[in-house]
Amino acid sequence: MSAYPKSYNPFDDDAEDERAPPTPWKDASDLPDGLGAPADRQQYLRQEVMRRAEATAASTSRSLSLMYDSERIGVATSEELVRQRGVLERTEKMVDKMDQDLKTSQRHINSIKSVFGGLVNYFKSKPAETPPVQNGTLTPQPSSRLKEAISTSKEQEAQNQASHPNLRKLNDSDSVPGGASSSVSTEAYPKNAHLRAYHQKIDDNLDELSLGLGRLKDIALGMQTEIEEQDDVLDRLTAKVDKLDVNIKSTERKVRQL
Repeated sequence: MSAYPKSYNPFDDDAEDERAPPTPWKDASDLPDGLGAPADRQQYLRQEVMRRAEATAASTSRSLSLMYDSERIGVATSEELVRQRGVLERTEKMVDKMDQDLKTSQRHINSIKSVFGGLVNYFKSKPAETPPVQNGTLTPQPSSRLKEAISTSKEQEAQNQASHPNLRKLNDSDSVPGGASSSVSTEAYPKNAHLRAYHQKIDDNLDELSLGLGRLKDIALGMQTEIEEQDDVLDRLTAKVDKLDVNIKSTERKVRQL
């Protein structure tokens, strides 16, 4: 047999202390009896349902706003990754140009050292020269996955700035239930206009959250692909710099021997 009377709710969220006695179950049966008791119970239940629906709608709106903030941060981070890729590509071009100049210097040093070296350089094919690249002329090309994710998020943000109440000034139709019209079928919603408006708003927010989380996933996967590709560029650049360092030291020794 239960140790608690039937008037107590053992699952009440307000009871934070497990050792504390359970709080009474608060429902329409707790209202005072009298001539107007049935009407009071119905009014109480209607107010409670509306309060819960309003709180749920507000919670989903806050979650949606946080999701949009996260998406903007993700887009900004992705654009920074694209800028970083451009820096890496320009650095690699500069290292290639330095290596080419170093090879040309070694040919001149061999010509100075001996006549034989000059004859060898004369008959030896010259290294292919690449045109110099000016800073800022290279346009970084991010991974197609990241590029598509950034484009999709920016298009959606532009639409949200013009249409979504969380990202523009609230009008009366956004704050008052039933003020905004909806093309969604109302057959599955309650007959009460205010409650129906809250339910529609909750469903719309949940749909937006689902789509937004999908875009966030695409951004995350695109960033992962971009980072992996930039890791390859860094490995290639590190190998070129190490090789260039060895060639520079070798050229310095040859210059001292002149």
